[in-house]
Amino acid sequence: MQSNGFSNLLEAIRARLDTLNRSERKVAEVILKDPQTATRASIAALAQSAGVSEPTVNRFCRSFSARGFPDFKLQLAQSLASGTPYVGQNVEAEDGPEEYVHKIFAATAQALEHTRQRLDPTLINRAVDFLIQAKQIIFFGLGASGPVAFDAQHKFFRFNIPVAAYDDVLMMRMVSSAAQRGDTIVIISYTGRTRELVEVAQIARESGATVLGITTPSSPLAKECTLSLPVSPDENTDIYMPMSSRIVHLAMLDVLSTGVILRRGTDFHGHLKKIKDSLKETRYPSDEGS
Repeated sequence: MQSNGFSNLLEAIRARLDTLNRSERKVAEVILKDPQTATRASIAALAQSAGVSEPTVNRFCRSFSARGFPDFKLQLAQSLASGTPYVGQNVEAEDGPEEYVHKIFAATAQALEHTRQRLDPTLINRAVDFLIQAKQIIFFGLGASGPVAFDAQHKFFRFNIPVAAYDDVLMMRMVSSAAQRGDTIVIISYTGRTRELVEVAQIARESGATVLGITTPSSPLAKECTLSLPVSPDENTDIYMPMSSRIVHLAMLDVLSTGVILRRGTDFHGHLKKIKDSLKETRYPSDEGS
């Protein structure tokens, strides 16, 4: 969802067309006439096509919650993505392997870059503060977010902090009610609208735990968290199979785990090496296969 409340950028532009000033309306009309070309145009080319100045184009972009023209073009490209329900948002029914392979990888790369551009390093630093000070860390995820939670457990157990992961709502409720001050619970949800997870966040906060959300900004879940890391790739998981959103969540957890490692300092590297070395005897030499 776009931050302006519309399902995509093109819908938002059409809805606001009559409220724009004369110059901005010229920009909007050029974009609506040929949005595909607009995604490839430079700011100078778009300004020339609309008969306006480049600063006018920039103001237009920012009025639709974009950071600038490049971010606006990225959102515009995402708005053009429509596909086969229950498969992937970019995939069409007639696509062959060459098309759907390209589309899935391109959509994933685009979602990762979109999230990277919007991440606030200050929020990441605060989240790392909570994680490194935690007495224990617990990850919650339902549906497609369940495996993401267990992947986080696999990463974070290395940090000499008690770690657990759950994908069962009843266990989440019990664990949250037993949580204490100093515990950090990380809830992973693309939509942030699952009632059970919102209730779990409320229970955990009432118990004194810190609750980190990796979810859509301004969602019901985000509002119940101590701190929420906004992750909102343009993927409608109410209709399509979760794809890029899951990969973005995994990348976010890689960012957080790396932050914890760096905060621990070089003295902690010996501990990590010891864990890695424990696996050497379980593998064939690299020249004999893996």
